[in-house]
Amino acid sequence: MTSIHDVAALAQVSIKTVSRVVNKAPNVSPELQARVDAAIRQLGYRPNQSARRLAGGKSFMIAFLYNNPAPGYVSRIQIGAAWRCRELGYHLVVEPISPGGEERFEVLDRLVAALRPDGVLLVPPLSDDEGLLARLADMKLPYARIAGSVVAASFTIHTPERAAGRMVADHLIALGHRRIGVITPPPTHRAALRRVEGFCDGLGGADIPVDDALFVQGQFDFASGIEAGEALLALPQPPSAIFATNDEMALGVLTLAHRIGLRVPEDLSVTGFDDTSASLTSWPPLTTVRQPLEEMGRSVIDALANGPVDAPEFLFTLVERGSSGPPSPGR
Repeated sequence: MTSIHDVAALAQVSIKTVSRVVNKAPNVSPELQARVDAAIRQLGYRPNQSARRLAGGKSFMIAFLYNNPAPGYVSRIQIGAAWRCRELGYHLVVEPISPGGEERFEVLDRLVAALRPDGVLLVPPLSDDEGLLARLADMKLPYARIAGSVVAASFTIHTPERAAGRMVADHLIALGHRRIGVITPPPTHRAALRRVEGFCDGLGGADIPVDDALFVQGQFDFASGIEAGEALLALPQPPSAIFATNDEMALGVLTLAHRIGLRVPEDLSVTGFDDTSASLTSWPPLTTVRQPLEEMGRSVIDALANGPVDAPEFLFTLVERGSSGPPSPGR
């Protein structure tokens, strides 16, 4: 069986250098890395994972805990994280948690006992779960968060939620809409609540009064989008446009509009948030805000694998598609 010694001899480097290349350590020159990689390919060398873990004091596993009800959002982050783990020689362990999160401590304890992950990736609403964050800190287990609002000593990707909410308001107002319904996030999704604040900023900038009747809470899932849409469209003066604060709920509104015979966007404009894969395949394709979800997933893995770094800034962009347009005359 080919050993690390054989690789080192063929590449004419030390065993330590081979180990650093295999473990994706930083500060290895491109020339040395190319020589070692070539030797590994030529010899068909496969590192002994048990020895690798013992040598580095690492498990080379990262846990992804989530209880976000929007599968399109979670899957895009997971794809980015999983690809980056593969590139760095890590494995991603995915653990779904129930919406209430009652078992989250039990799941975490079992993960640590069985696998001893090198870090934990959290997305909303777990990224703001103060009890879970405290438990991770007590265990001295590194964690990294996407869209965390609670102050915590962790790598956190801060997202421009408020500015993005303002973009949606500006877009719909520019089209001529004045009576706009909003399907708001669950209260546990603290970062996403800022989307509503930004939307209200846009209303204020256009001197459009905030009408509480036009704000209906959703649960970030498809069914609640239908339910909230029904409540908004049953108003004595229904809105000419609906902003759902995630794509899953916006897709529910689109389905409802088709069911009751409303034309989109002629009779009702619909916008979402996240730019999940389904937003492009819906009919009409959904106007939404693009979050670079896969890139954020990759960035979090980099922080957990390579140590704390300054969190990069990610831009959100409005993607205009066929689900939004000017209101019909008289709306």
